[in-house]
Amino acid sequence: MNYIQQAYKGDIGFWKYLIIPVIFIGIVVLNMIAIEMFDIDQAEIIRADIAEKGENRVLIESLATFVVFLGMLLLWVKYVHRQSITSLTTSRKKIDWKRVFFAFSVWGFITVAFVIYGYYTEPESLQWNFEPNKFFGLLVIGVLMIPLQTSFEEYLFRGYLLQGIGAKFKSRILPLIITSVIFGLLHIANPEVGKLGNIVMIYYIGTGFFLGMITLLDEGLELALGFHAANNLIGALLITADWTAFQTNSIFKDLSEPDVYFDIIIPVVVFYPLLLLLFAKKYNWSNWKEKLTGSVEKPLNSQENQVEDLA
Repeated sequence: MNYIQQAYKGDIGFWKYLIIPVIFIGIVVLNMIAIEMFDIDQAEIIRADIAEKGENRVLIESLATFVVFLGMLLLWVKYVHRQSITSLTTSRKKIDWKRVFFAFSVWGFITVAFVIYGYYTEPESLQWNFEPNKFFGLLVIGVLMIPLQTSFEEYLFRGYLLQGIGAKFKSRILPLIITSVIFGLLHIANPEVGKLGNIVMIYYIGTGFFLGMITLLDEGLELALGFHAANNLIGALLITADWTAFQTNSIFKDLSEPDVYFDIIIPVVVFYPLLLLLFAKKYNWSNWKEKLTGSVEKPLNSQENQVEDLA
């Protein structure tokens, strides 16, 4: 069975796929509406919160919602859909943690390399921001909570919704498009959009497509989990700026004006295709067209009420 077909190992009931996403997306949309209606300056609110509570406490508070929703989603899948977390994660017999750590290591290495390169080529743009006590507090918070935040987003979009929409409409390309666009649009209220403009949506939606593609091509969520965790965790530890969603006690502070070409275009049109080729080579991907655009058939031996591997 392929990755989307794993949905048939549980009790599908398409209406069940709407509850958690509608609650989460509804909260995000209401927040966006409030920001627009009341002309709320997010950057100013973040600055005021940090001045009152400190970066680490604000980070904990911003991540807590995602941690709670991850727990809700996994419990919902296990007890309402009666589907195992393993089959939500991968088409393999067990979760391949080596894939998770490989993707994390590759993107983490690239991120570190570019920050170091920037520090030595444009030292005036990066301010040394390292304060041991604050940084090690950030390190503990980040290691414990940021992978849970990124895992929630991956399990919701590239896992739960990709499988649910794919099984419902017997399609691979439709859930890839829908989840990637929604994933991108839900970032529209981020401070980065206010700083860079709507062009930053190319990055968010492009990242959604990249993560969806590697999930479908690899028939599992492991690579997406590793990449996303590295992107947020290594970024939070290494570098911060006054205009980013995560303002942390990182090693460096970026004082430069963001570069649309370098920060948005290069990752989407250069690094993501190169990573696709790297993963394809390492994991022997084939039949790309079928895996990305083919139909999804209900397995002949499936039972929608089947209970499997609940542990």
